[in-house]
Amino acid sequence: MNARILANYTDEKAQELLRILYLCAKEKPNRKFHALYDKIYRPDILKEAWKRVKRKKGSGGIDGQTIDEIVTKYGESKFLNELYTQLKENNYNPNPVLKTYIPKDDGKKRPLGIPTIKDRVVQMATKMVIEPIFEADFQDCSFGFRPKRNAHQAMAKIRKASRNSSWVVDVDIQGYFDNINQDKLMKLVEQKINDRRVLKLIRKWLQAGIMEEGNLRNPLTGTPQGGVISPLLANIYLNILDKLWLKKFHHLGELIRYADDLVILTKTKQQALESAQVLQAILKKLDLTINRDKSRLVNLFDNKEGFDFLGFHNRKFKIQIKGGKTYYAMSHIPKKNAMKKMRSKIKAYTEPRNKLYLNIKELIKGLNRRLQGFKNYYKISSKATKWLNIIDWYVLERLTLFYNKKKNNTNNHGKFKRIRGEIEHLIVKLARN
Repeated sequence: MNARILANYTDEKAQELLRILYLCAKEKPNRKFHALYDKIYRPDILKEAWKRVKRKKGSGGIDGQTIDEIVTKYGESKFLNELYTQLKENNYNPNPVLKTYIPKDDGKKRPLGIPTIKDRVVQMATKMVIEPIFEADFQDCSFGFRPKRNAHQAMAKIRKASRNSSWVVDVDIQGYFDNINQDKLMKLVEQKINDRRVLKLIRKWLQAGIMEEGNLRNPLTGTPQGGVISPLLANIYLNILDKLWLKKFHHLGELIRYADDLVILTKTKQQALESAQVLQAILKKLDLTINRDKSRLVNLFDNKEGFDFLGFHNRKFKIQIKGGKTYYAMSHIPKKNAMKKMRSKIKAYTEPRNKLYLNIKELIKGLNRRLQGFKNYYKISSKATKWLNIIDWYVLERLTLFYNKKKNNTNNHGKFKRIRGEIEHLIVKLARN
């Protein structure tokens, strides 16, 4: 395969293949797919996989190769041609995942695996080919890391279920990604895929090992966090839970799952307690456990209690209507840690002294991209306005500090009214409709 051949392929052909795979899996739920490996190294699939990896950016793995180096020095065509040859000749072997840590909202650190760019592209190509097959079997209660599904849809499902629910089982799975039983996971994959080379490829990623501070270890459980294919594998593993719940236990309450975060909304406390017992039994079969410190039962009868889910604090707020009548309706506001995270990101963008060379309008232009993202995510209910308005004022405060530093004003908080009058109309307002 050369660059000219590669250029003749389009992502439309790749999309057509994925559509056919989905329809075949949907039409025959018990079908096993045999000839898939050659689809993974098809030039159009590889090219589309590379485009998706490049678009997401990210740093390089243990080999040090970065996306920028491939684009500017190594050559994209050369990179894809070599990958095509390795896969076709069965010479591809993944590298260990580079383990690093990123800070969490609570001050602790979360482990993150960084595969090499080459491994990310092959994982993406594999994900593209096998995901439609499993998508046909995934349930409507699952929203995380799936095509055309998102967190807002999960929140809408919670709002709808809350109309007839007074209790919530808020569940956290203990170290989910690190504790997935690899053998059981592969058996679930084998229920849909019978291509030995694809199965071998997935096993290689599970067994590739983790490189941390120069030391290589090979965990017997878990999927490589940070890997492109990990969210799909995680959904395949918990699809058993989804199917069992909808088939046998749906009468107890409504299950809403986003990756390893899940809640069940029930009418009564007894149903909530029974739901917790059922969940514990199913997870035990999957060699998983409930984190008791982070899991709890929540009473939604009034607006005194709520639960956090996907960055939102969800609670039934008191609403008064004409005639003095009141009722309680579910609404979503940014949780405390989400507010703290928003402020931290705004400060991190506006504080560095090297930003002082920008004029304030240029700074606002870059800041607005972040603010628009916050608004798009958190403004899904009118109750969120109060909290988002706090962030709006914080933005004005940070821009006042920036302005006074730039002008060498000794009073960092001075001229607030003047600056607000000049720039407020330029800022994306989170609380504005």
